[in-house]
Amino acid sequence: MEITQAKIAEYTAVLKEQKTAENTIVSYERDLCRMADYLMSFYGVEGVHATHTQLQSYLYQMEAEKKRPATIARAAASIKAFFRYLNQSGVVSLNPAEGLKTPKVEKGVPYIMTPEEAARLLRQPQGNTAKAMRDRAMLELLYATGIRVSELVQLQMGDVSLSMEYLLCSHGARERVIPFGSAAKQSLQAYLEQARPQLVKDPSCIMLFTNLSGQKMSRQGFWKLIKQYAKAAGIEQDITPHTLRHSFAAHLVNNGADLCAVSKMMGFAGISAAQVYADMHQVSVREAYKKAHPLEN
Repeated sequence: MEITQAKIAEYTAVLKEQKTAENTIVSYERDLCRMADYLMSFYGVEGVHATHTQLQSYLYQMEAEKKRPATIARAAASIKAFFRYLNQSGVVSLNPAEGLKTPKVEKGVPYIMTPEEAARLLRQPQGNTAKAMRDRAMLELLYATGIRVSELVQLQMGDVSLSMEYLLCSHGARERVIPFGSAAKQSLQAYLEQARPQLVKDPSCIMLFTNLSGQKMSRQGFWKLIKQYAKAAGIEQDITPHTLRHSFAAHLVNNGADLCAVSKMMGFAGISAAQVYADMHQVSVREAYKKAHPLEN
């Protein structure tokens, strides 16, 4: 399996050069290594020498193991991209990943917090400890800008301008400037002036947010925090950092924000991805009409 592992490493190095998002690279590498393990275990072949039938059997095996359709679809996308690279670089003459069948992924409507739920969540980090001020600033900034949690934990000191009330956010090769309001500014200022000096002892540290040891904060670490605060806020739905991102966009659209502007702030390549929030708004308008109009009751 050494040949395949070498080619996977070579491929991920190319993705890094192309400034592909770190999380995407990690997912691709994990998917490809699992594929290689399966092919060696079941067929005794190197992954790079796999046939179309063998690759398809791997996806069928994932279905038999009750993997989610989205997980299988992501694995298939990783495999297709990898073999496309191998084909283009001359490692394989024919692409065995072409035409792989994957289960249909049904896109569910994301849960959107009500403004009241969002307000309750943001109030949960209470007190003036360094941890509470840090958590309050992170939650406020996430809801104020709609950035991804991976982008939040990657922010550096130079990415935020308190005076101009904006942050510079990078995702892969794309950069975008996102404004934030007075509430996020106030929490950020308190964190930077009072909390961060207590957490960060290394003057060369450039990360905006760190863990309690002054080291880079992980996505998993913040994910656990938001779960705790959602429970404390009495929110029964399953809340993740991405819930705040969806809620940010939906609340903007509900209050009349332009879809093009929302798309840019979210970091979407086009306006179509933001259309789901407009569609959700139309549903809420119809529901409000049915509840309020006298002839509907």
